[in-house]
Amino acid sequence: MTAALIYIHGFISSPQSHKAQQLARYVAEHHPDISYFVPSLANTPGEAAQQLDELVQHCLQHHAGSVGLIGSSLGGFLATVLAERYSLPAVLINPAVEPHNFAGHFLGAHHNPYTGVDFSLNQADIDQLRSMVSAPVKGRYWVLVQEGDEVLDYRLALEFYKGCDITVETGGDHSFQQFERHLPAVVDFYAWGSGL
Repeated sequence: MTAALIYIHGFISSPQSHKAQQLARYVAEHHPDISYFVPSLANTPGEAAQQLDELVQHCLQHHAGSVGLIGSSLGGFLATVLAERYSLPAVLINPAVEPHNFAGHFLGAHHNPYTGVDFSLNQADIDQLRSMVSAPVKGRYWVLVQEGDEVLDYRLALEFYKGCDITVETGGDHSFQQFERHLPAVVDFYAWGSGL
């Protein structure tokens, strides 16, 4: 059975995100034996979490337990939730930490330009995010942050994931500039990556 790698995109994003596509091309070229999944997530956190939980269960059944997660921004938060629940390794890129603390700024109507979908976030969505928080984390993580992140305070991730493998880069931004430099190391982070 092949290993499975699940990329979890961030809020108001899609499988067409630049990092997701970079990783898709890298895996296809260098690790064709890895099954790569980039689900198109619902725009509300509860629905997205349910989708991801079902996908992880599917992958665990069909990939002999060789499943890894990678998440960006809010996707990093959701990857952490799943990594803790199923004891999976995860790479996190500028991850959101306790997003319920700032998600109040996002209450109301939104438009996802990638999918063309209009949606709204309400207080129940924020409460769902709060209910998912797991601290302290116990899993195996590699956290990549750039100090120039203009959306999230990278220092929160340093504190939340202290004791984990962490890479801090000066400059950059929330999209994590030049992510492609890390692609080989990202795949090799998973114990099964270097053996395929």
